[in-house]
Amino acid sequence: MNERPRIRRVVTGQATDGASVLASDTAVSPVETALMPGAEFYSLWGADAPVSLPNDGAEPDFHTWFPPDGGFRFELIVLPPDGKLPQPGLDMKQALAETEKVLPGLIGKMDPAHPGMHQTDSIDLIYVTCGACVLALDGGTEIALAAGDVIVQHGPRHAWHNPHAEPCGLLTISLGVGRKG
Repeated sequence: MNERPRIRRVVTGQATDGASVLASDTAVSPVETALMPGAEFYSLWGADAPVSLPNDGAEPDFHTWFPPDGGFRFELIVLPPDGKLPQPGLDMKQALAETEKVLPGLIGKMDPAHPGMHQTDSIDLIYVTCGACVLALDGGTEIALAAGDVIVQHGPRHAWHNPHAEPCGLLTISLGVGRKG
């Protein structure tokens, strides 16, 4: 996966008379930040509340990278090989602000004492599209994953690592759920 994937998003819907319609056919570009060089974040679709049918296929409004209770996100994340560090001399305050602007809410979920470790109020359905990576759980458990593997996460503290030479693609669907207590 040395070339950036081309993501074509085709969206269909229903007209008011019930006819099936093509709502849009567009390319989706990745979001990249200086704070996480080599990582690519593709926001493919999402909503902050349940969607009802019939629906014309117009893109719902959503505001944060992770979904709120009742919302969902459909994303592709490309993890670069470990060791890709921000450029020396990077203004961290500016880099954090840039990341918050393009990936709202992502930095706030991260544990500053344990880089990459985070927890979200979501059920995450993840498919490894290419490459390989490691899912690290709080407490030290590490699970090696490769292309074709599927992960179902129920809100654990976790981090992703890519100790391999090639990038790893993770296709994710995150369903926002409330957390008890």
